[in-house]
Amino acid sequence: MPSPEELLESIRSAPEGLSIAAILDRHPGLARRTAQRWLNELVVAGRIKASGAGRARRYVVAAAAFAPSATIEDVFPRYIPLSADSRDILAYVNQPLTARKPVGYQRDFLDAYQPNQTWYLPEPLRRQLRKMGDTGQTRLPAGTYGRAVLNRLLIDLSWASSHLEGNTYTRLDTRELIEHGRIAQGKAAIETQMILNHKAAIEFLVENADTAGFNRFTLLNLHSALSENLLPNPADEGRLRQHGVEIGKSVYRPLAVPAQVEEMLDLLLDKANRVEDPFEQSFFVMVHVPYLQPFADVNKRTSRLTANLPLIRANLCPLTFLDVPEQAYSRAVLGVYELTRIELLRDLYVWAYERSTQEYLAIKQDLAEPDPLRLAWREVIKQSVREVVRQPGRAPLDVIKECLSGHELGVDRDNIEALVIEELRRLHEGVLARYGLRPSEFSEWQSRQWPA
Repeated sequence: MPSPEELLESIRSAPEGLSIAAILDRHPGLARRTAQRWLNELVVAGRIKASGAGRARRYVVAAAAFAPSATIEDVFPRYIPLSADSRDILAYVNQPLTARKPVGYQRDFLDAYQPNQTWYLPEPLRRQLRKMGDTGQTRLPAGTYGRAVLNRLLIDLSWASSHLEGNTYTRLDTRELIEHGRIAQGKAAIETQMILNHKAAIEFLVENADTAGFNRFTLLNLHSALSENLLPNPADEGRLRQHGVEIGKSVYRPLAVPAQVEEMLDLLLDKANRVEDPFEQSFFVMVHVPYLQPFADVNKRTSRLTANLPLIRANLCPLTFLDVPEQAYSRAVLGVYELTRIELLRDLYVWAYERSTQEYLAIKQDLAEPDPLRLAWREVIKQSVREVVRQPGRAPLDVIKECLSGHELGVDRDNIEALVIEELRRLHEGVLARYGLRPSEFSEWQSRQWPA
């Protein structure tokens, strides 16, 4: 049986190019499907070019193929499993811009999607994803798991999502910035701002998991957090775009008329809101938000974080995009832009989610089961702690009783008072932000020597 290199030699020997029929004639022992797969891989690797369609399609050696060239792994690593359909998409979008057909926004792509009837993720795949992402906390209030892993999530998702935008912060740099406010040396200000914006956006999602939905308020405010101080026109932060945009390295042209963008966004949000399965909902917005390009910029970042909302609400493992290659992601999105095909992005989504769950389920055993009482009355407890610290001249127990008196606590009152006292006993500078306290307030209160 011949090899891909032998196919390349056959094509190289024919300056006018070869059709697949001619290639099979030269290699009679080669199966047609195998030949198609190898040809696609050679196209993706930039070693040959394809022109024409159907029986007229011919393959010629690319100029760069006469010198050592990058392998297909440089474009889309082999450790990310791809379907045959995905390889077809990859072969197309890896062609030069001049070989790809310019295309505009296809409204039928969104119109054809019927929530809970159309499925981008088939039922067996959804079942597989749910099994991978199960934290054992799906019956708890929305956002419980997200709050438990928030510190880790802030670092992982901020770093990985920014990396997909070309940000050169390392994971350690990101941790130092988020946890200690230390800016990495030699990095551009825009990179630091991007990381901090991700942190703010993730906190917004997790803290509002029980109320955030697929509506304008959530999407616009998420975009505002991600785009702060990054857009040429600050008025575009958290606002639908008022002008046309172009997509770099793509022949796709999004809608240019603001009224049409607004109309399609409302339809997109309505459909997203009606999808019942959290994974289908997550993938749907990851497909359609970038495709619509509702904002002047920062659309893909917005889609990646929005894709986490249904997972956070359902207490499933988050999708962090850890180790997702930028070239793989950009080509998967190009497949949506230029072909309205989702297979390549779907394959990447499944691989990326499995990679994310490996990280988060590994730390699951270190997470204590949430105290139901502490969870149910967390805001009351936080408020009580905050008021005690901010009134250092008063007796703490008096302040606690005053705070609790405004709530119908029933038989839980004594236990909640005990929880507040416990929180005060172990209060330290590393948890002050949780209670909305400043270090100076804590220092003054601490100086009054809370009794041991």
